[in-house]
Amino acid sequence: MDFVHLFQLTIAMVFAMVVLHYLAHRAGLPPPVALIVGGASLAFVPGLPTFPINPELVLVLFLPPLLMDSAWVIALGQLKRHTIGIAALAIGAVLFTTLVVAVVAHLLLPSLPWAACAALGAIVAPPDAVSVRVVLERVKLPRRLKILLEGESLLNDATGLVLFRFAIAAGLTGSFSATAAAGQFVLLAVGGAAIGTVIGFAWVKLARRLDDEYLLIAATSLLSWIAYLLAERVHVSGVIATVTTGLIVSWHAHTVISASARMRGSSFWDVTIFLIEAGVFMLIGLSLRGVLERAGGFGSIVATMGMPSLAILAAITLARFAWMFASDGVIAACARPGLTHHTPIGARAATVLGWAGVRGVVTLALALSVPDAFPGRDFILVAAFVVILGTVLVQATTLGRVIAWAKLVEAPADKAPLTMNQAEAAMAQLQFATIERHAYDGDGQLIHPRLLERYQRKATISVDYAARPDHYSPMLHAHFDLVLAAVATGRDELIRLHRAGEIDDDTLHELERDLDLEELSALSAKS
Repeated sequence: MDFVHLFQLTIAMVFAMVVLHYLAHRAGLPPPVALIVGGASLAFVPGLPTFPINPELVLVLFLPPLLMDSAWVIALGQLKRHTIGIAALAIGAVLFTTLVVAVVAHLLLPSLPWAACAALGAIVAPPDAVSVRVVLERVKLPRRLKILLEGESLLNDATGLVLFRFAIAAGLTGSFSATAAAGQFVLLAVGGAAIGTVIGFAWVKLARRLDDEYLLIAATSLLSWIAYLLAERVHVSGVIATVTTGLIVSWHAHTVISASARMRGSSFWDVTIFLIEAGVFMLIGLSLRGVLERAGGFGSIVATMGMPSLAILAAITLARFAWMFASDGVIAACARPGLTHHTPIGARAATVLGWAGVRGVVTLALALSVPDAFPGRDFILVAAFVVILGTVLVQATTLGRVIAWAKLVEAPADKAPLTMNQAEAAMAQLQFATIERHAYDGDGQLIHPRLLERYQRKATISVDYAARPDHYSPMLHAHFDLVLAAVATGRDELIRLHRAGEIDDDTLHELERDLDLEELSALSAKS
């Protein structure tokens, strides 16, 4: 396949991603389901060449920006508060699931070496950041469960990758040391955090000095790959480095990035992440053809690997449930005598967390990267693919129903956060105080009467609205509906003037930008 054909195939894939995402939205299906099924269907189109998938390229291309984006939007306060719970999932649950899968695989296939069984366990153990992210966008969870899942998906890939590398090394060399593995894990994590910290604060200094917002957006968009590649280059965790960089950037972005750069950058980044997420699931579907060809065809797979692969899928599901209920039971036992201030999440919440373990791109990339000479490679590849399909097609599509069944209730916070209306009222009062201090000259003469009146009115209305939102909500919607109608009228006239040749392109673009900002402001206020 030459480069022109590869480019044509890539464009066709992007077009298919848009179409499949639209169809999934119309049908009410999770987008990953439509994308995987669509990708698998495209893989078997007669005459279509096999799409080459390099597992290392897949990890480097897709994982860093998705980790960065997740770290960018995660609630840092909640992340710090639930550090122990997240670590229990990101490290403990992955280790436990790896052990369970290794034991089950060895019982099913006694001829499979323990190293190969452990490699399979490490491949399928960590839930995928991409899959979890897409699932969470479609459901509503209490804050505690949401942060546990988000934090787990950010950090568990590091655990899985370390376990996988040691299992592969043990399978190829015949030696393994648990002490060395634990020490290496600590070294990789600490080294990755150090690299991420350096890059994150280097970006903060750059952002404060860089005046060109387009250069700043371009530099920020490359940050995830820089952190990941540099960390992997010095043989520490690229995952931890990327997450650390993302957390630092997220904390400082509110103060070092201008409003214009933030709006432009957010739009660019949202589209980029959409394409990357969709591309991940399309690649999973497209890889099905290669998996079947390597394993000897569909009939051979069903006859020799079908039942063991389904058993592995059952094993990871049951292991995750066992870990959730056992760890929650330990918390409950420790909470009774006052040994811990943490409260158990309860059986229904544990069921939701257990069912949310969806696998995806990391599992696929690790399975494809198993060396050809590694024992049991074909079974590892097939089992990994069955796990991906099973968790995406079953768990991702039914998670919303499980959450509805659970009827989860948001736990009361120690200190109730301000509502959006209350926060807006607090901002409006301080803004009015600032205007009031500077509205008069040195002789006490009022020099900004309209500005003072405008901010005083805004502060008064905001405070009143925060106290009675239900009373004012209908009037607010009617107000901004009228603003949007006025914007639409102004836009029609602006286009008419341009089409008639009465204004030039520069005037069109400047006034159009003003109308766009006014429209966005009205839509935001209305929502």
